[in-house]
Amino acid sequence: MTAAVEHSGFGRNSRSMLRRLRDVMAEARAPQDRLDSITSIIAADMAAEVCSIYVRRADNLLELCATEGLNKDAVHRTLMHFGEGLVGDIAARAQSIALSDAQSHPKFAYRPETGEEIYQSLAGVPVMRADRVLGVLVVQNRSRRQYSDEEIETLETFAMVLAELLANGVFGEQDARHDAPLRLAGQTVAPGIGIGVAYFHQQSAAIRRVVADNPAVEKERLETAMREVRDRIDTLLAAPDLAEVGEHRDVLETFRMIAHDRGWLTRMNDAIDNGLTAEAAVQRARADMRARLGSVQNPYLRERLADFEDLANRLLAKLAGEEENGDAAAIAEDQPYVVVARSMGPAELLEYDRHNLTGLVLEEGSATAHVAIVARALDIPVLGSIPGLLSEANPGDRLIVDADNNQVLLRPTEDVQEYFHAGLRARAETKARYQALRDLPARTLDGVDVSLLLNVGLMFDLQQLEVTGAAGIGLYRTEIPFMVRRDIPDVEQQTDVYRRVLDVASGRQVTFRTLDAGGDKHIQAFDHDPGDNPALGWRSLRISVDHPSLLRNQLRAIFRAAAGAPVDLMFPMVSTVAEFDAARAILDRELERATRHGEPLPQDLRLGSMLEVPSLAWQLPEILKRVDFLSVGSNDLQQFFFAADRGDQRVTHRYDAVSVPFLRLLKQIADACDEMDKPLTLCGEMAGSRIGALALMGIGYRRLSMASASIGPVKETVRAVNYTELQTFVSNLLKSREGRLVEHLKAFARDHQIPA
Repeated sequence: MTAAVEHSGFGRNSRSMLRRLRDVMAEARAPQDRLDSITSIIAADMAAEVCSIYVRRADNLLELCATEGLNKDAVHRTLMHFGEGLVGDIAARAQSIALSDAQSHPKFAYRPETGEEIYQSLAGVPVMRADRVLGVLVVQNRSRRQYSDEEIETLETFAMVLAELLANGVFGEQDARHDAPLRLAGQTVAPGIGIGVAYFHQQSAAIRRVVADNPAVEKERLETAMREVRDRIDTLLAAPDLAEVGEHRDVLETFRMIAHDRGWLTRMNDAIDNGLTAEAAVQRARADMRARLGSVQNPYLRERLADFEDLANRLLAKLAGEEENGDAAAIAEDQPYVVVARSMGPAELLEYDRHNLTGLVLEEGSATAHVAIVARALDIPVLGSIPGLLSEANPGDRLIVDADNNQVLLRPTEDVQEYFHAGLRARAETKARYQALRDLPARTLDGVDVSLLLNVGLMFDLQQLEVTGAAGIGLYRTEIPFMVRRDIPDVEQQTDVYRRVLDVASGRQVTFRTLDAGGDKHIQAFDHDPGDNPALGWRSLRISVDHPSLLRNQLRAIFRAAAGAPVDLMFPMVSTVAEFDAARAILDRELERATRHGEPLPQDLRLGSMLEVPSLAWQLPEILKRVDFLSVGSNDLQQFFFAADRGDQRVTHRYDAVSVPFLRLLKQIADACDEMDKPLTLCGEMAGSRIGALALMGIGYRRLSMASASIGPVKETVRAVNYTELQTFVSNLLKSREGRLVEHLKAFARDHQIPA
């Protein structure tokens, strides 16, 4: 972390200028006069020929409210929408910009009334308070000037001072409430449905004092606040419902390490030396981190930014004498509530009383965010990536978080609320019905057993083995422990994880899939260029074969964890038999090493292959001679088969798993395995849907691995089916029909009273 936090460029000689700005703000003068004086002071200090202040109005327009250098007649006449022109772009993205040739930038918007056509270079910064953009501060020069990082930092510091004046509402916006019902789309971060009033997560306390009078006092305040924040984090991590080992613990321990990073504290102390208060120094360090990391796509660095945001919020709250996260505990005593935030670090979620917390909605955030891992461990529904959330929602609004259907409903009508409340009651009844099936076999009416297995990635998922009564783990995704750590887990750390998995399974089958990194699975400590097409690039088994030490360490850990017990192991994304042979050779070398050192080996090691690349389907005789079992990965196989990215909403209608061509391919695989007496499992979303399960049983699949929420519904369907009748029906469909078969299967289910 230290490398990301460099020395501040804000010079000591600007302390007097900061005090001049503060004095101007304190004077008993008209707001316009004060703004005019501020633009003159900043223009002179920055050696700029233009300094302009744009202020956000209630209608979200940016109004030119003061300028030194542009045409004075443009003041209060020039307006910009958020995202319009360079000024609007700065406001929309809440990020600074510096251009030596501003007029050549595609975002440049010429306004003739300002007379700015003679100015070539431009630097602008957002004016923000409590994470809300209040306006934009801009300087311009006639010559093509390269603004330095130090000059941008100085301008950002001036913007912090200006924010205190604009926050008083002397110009610009007055909060406009929205009252109409509204639906906003998002992405599921953690599944479920939650209903409650909106509570706005306090991203940061307001900074009321920017210029310091005594640096030594400010440093002591900062040190005290940092110590209190660290103590609070330790307390949070000791909570009973987080005591279980698992990925959420790894995430939170990483957060604790960042809180002890000395480089960040040094950065803030430097800012205090340059004339800022402790609060302003925290904000200055946070703004610098945003500037450095705000536009990066690397998931690891995005998580680090979220962690720094969390810590900055905690420090600001301590320095302001407020409780971290405001009155979150107080509202928890009153009624169910949904937290609304731009983004959230994993530890921030722990500040809320979990008894009445029914959901979390984030303007940013994705399913791979660290807060998602903690939310799933606490069974809290979360929806992320909701553009416009903070501007559309009001504190106290009634919200419905429907993370199962990727939507949040703001201010729903009474009948909509009752519909979802009825849905929650029905869910509870359905859950009880599925619970009653837990100890009953997944057996068809004519006595055919179907093994229903779990797909597991998190330790939290393991708890569902007992809850659902699943027969075992058909797919354990070993990459998850790699994804939540800052570095690659060593053999001992991996051994500990795999041993816990086997302990929880208590003798039930566990199938370990070796590292499936790359593509959409980013490993923090193993950063590489994903290429133009990550799904088809250097990923999964290709990485393991090219880096044998990764695979050997993983195999060593699995063997040690098994300690003589049976182990099922499979390689992912095998595209050729030669690829499988290369991985098998690495496994053989590890077995030889373990034997040589007298280490215990699995009592029965069964080796399998995933079939998720269509090319392997044309090598079935060769691959089946080499494996003990085969597992179809339907998600990847489906998108490769139809050449359609399953994550791209524009092409989701281009493929259909329950269609004649895809089912024919799956049946070809099932027939080959049956002929060679090799166990076959299908892992993927297809197995977890009732109609998908019907189609799979109809072509001979009797081992299905799925998410925990699907076990109950699919078992209910299995127990209502006559397997022989279903196979005859599907066989006839594949001979006589083309295209989609969903409606035919639904009709079959209706005719035979099968829940589907």
